[in-house]
Amino acid sequence: MSVEVRIDQGRIARLLRLRGGLAERGLRKRTERTAAITERLAPGRMGDFISWKITEGPNGLQGVIVCDHPATRYVVEGTRPHIIRPRRAKALRFEIGGRTVFAKVVHHPGTRANPFLQRALREGR
Repeated sequence: MSVEVRIDQGRIARLLRLRGGLAERGLRKRTERTAAITERLAPGRMGDFISWKITEGPNGLQGVIVCDHPATRYVVEGTRPHIIRPRRAKALRFEIGGRTVFAKVVHHPGTRANPFLQRALREGR
């Protein structure tokens, strides 16, 4: 008795590569899981601005996680000490310890970087 097995390399490659294939399903699952971790690690309401998608680029499929909150870059990279001045009003208004404060200028000490996107990638592996 003999058994013959034929391997169609082209079909296997298409099964793994193409949209809906095994590779995409695995990538989709991992990207979705990493996006959920990113939402959890994001400070404040920044997690509400997290989205993800699978795209096909020149190097094949890739999972993309995006945080389109306007302050994302400043949170991820941190900021140096800087001066804040009002743009449209005569003074800045904010609260400190439940008390409303008005100021014409604030000397902000800067913020430490919070690389929550990179931490999510490490946790998502």
